[in-house]
Amino acid sequence: MGSELTYRRHDPQPISDAYSPKPNKPWLSVIRPLRYLLREQRLVFVLVGILIGAFFISLLPNSSSSASSSSSIAFRDAYSVSASDQFTNPGRSGYRPGFGSLGGSGASGIGKVPLGLKRKGLRIVVTGGAGFVGSHLVDRLIARGDSVIVVDNFFTGNKDNVMHHFGNPRFELIRHDVVEPLLLEVDQIYHLACPASPVHYKYNPVKTIISFNHHTNVVGTLNMLGLAKRVGARFLLTSTSEVYGDPLQHPQVETYWGNVNPIGVRSCYDEGKRTAETLAMDYHRGAGVEVRIARIFNTYGPRMCIDDGRVVSNFVAQALRKEPLTVYGDGKQTRSFQFVSDLVEGLMRLMEGEHVGPFNLGNPGEFTMLELAQVVQETIDPNAKIEFKPNTEDDPHKRKPDITKAKDLLGWEPKVALRKGLPMMVADFRQRIFGDHKDSSSSA
Repeated sequence: MGSELTYRRHDPQPISDAYSPKPNKPWLSVIRPLRYLLREQRLVFVLVGILIGAFFISLLPNSSSSASSSSSIAFRDAYSVSASDQFTNPGRSGYRPGFGSLGGSGASGIGKVPLGLKRKGLRIVVTGGAGFVGSHLVDRLIARGDSVIVVDNFFTGNKDNVMHHFGNPRFELIRHDVVEPLLLEVDQIYHLACPASPVHYKYNPVKTIISFNHHTNVVGTLNMLGLAKRVGARFLLTSTSEVYGDPLQHPQVETYWGNVNPIGVRSCYDEGKRTAETLAMDYHRGAGVEVRIARIFNTYGPRMCIDDGRVVSNFVAQALRKEPLTVYGDGKQTRSFQFVSDLVEGLMRLMEGEHVGPFNLGNPGEFTMLELAQVVQETIDPNAKIEFKPNTEDDPHKRKPDITKAKDLLGWEPKVALRKGLPMMVADFRQRIFGDHKDSSSSA
């Protein structure tokens, strides 16, 4: 019975064809985008957008040409400011950092930006910013739209010089000695801190040399260079024509190494500045710090210390007080005198330029001490007498800057002549000595 069983698994099974989907319709890739555009009126919005864009594009040529012409007129007007206007009203100045020079040639065309583009204000620290030169620099920086931090220990500076900025949110004042470290976040550092007049640096020569030279380091400059290195700020050192000492070369060019007495009564200032220049260049070469060096020649103007021992302030104060004008030696020593607004302009151009320096910043007009005394007599009192006294030690016989380098690379040269700038200084001194507010306001 078992033999009658059959094994049905061996029966052949029918094999069905494999499944294949319907072929894609060739026009489906065109229908789907059209259906998407027609849904919810998307096509209407696309057409409207194209029309609006075409309308604005058609207006571009006319607007750009009119804007360029108006900006060129504004640029020309903004830069036609005289040096005396810059001093009396620093807010009118057309100078902007990175915009190049003001109406000069050579480097003046570098980096100019149309005035229509708003410039971002910088955060700038000015050491010695309450002093004579520093306070005028602060005025220009504030008027330019920058935020300024003044660092001063008031050894020679005066709060009255910056008091008109109190309450301005872009102005800060810190009472601090640069011999001590300082931590700030800034874009630029103008390092002006140091007693500059003979009366001050001879009164405390140890303090003077420490603010620049301690052992083999320049403490004040070292701290500011360290700050510049930490935060990546550009650093400007205000050096002096005293690095040339009693020069054997006339006029003095930046490549002249000088003739300095290292143990004289003026050496605390002269050698301190020479060492500060050395340290600044070492930081520039070794640490990559952006450094600028200015060698400043004799400068005069409002806010000078009345009794600081410098020749212009001495003559003006003595003439106003009806005292004899004190001339040391035979009066044949020569100096060149620049107005403070010219110096500030040079410092700002140097800071915004691309050249390290050093640069001589001074007025090449040369006067003997007797000639200066005569100009003061003409300005204040023709009857003022002149009194001769023995000359001081290590007093340079000649001093006159060669400013060819500043003219060529910075597009800078002084604009204010001595006979034009001296009356403004006299008005300021008269107000401070006698309290003649009426005369001061009329001169301003």
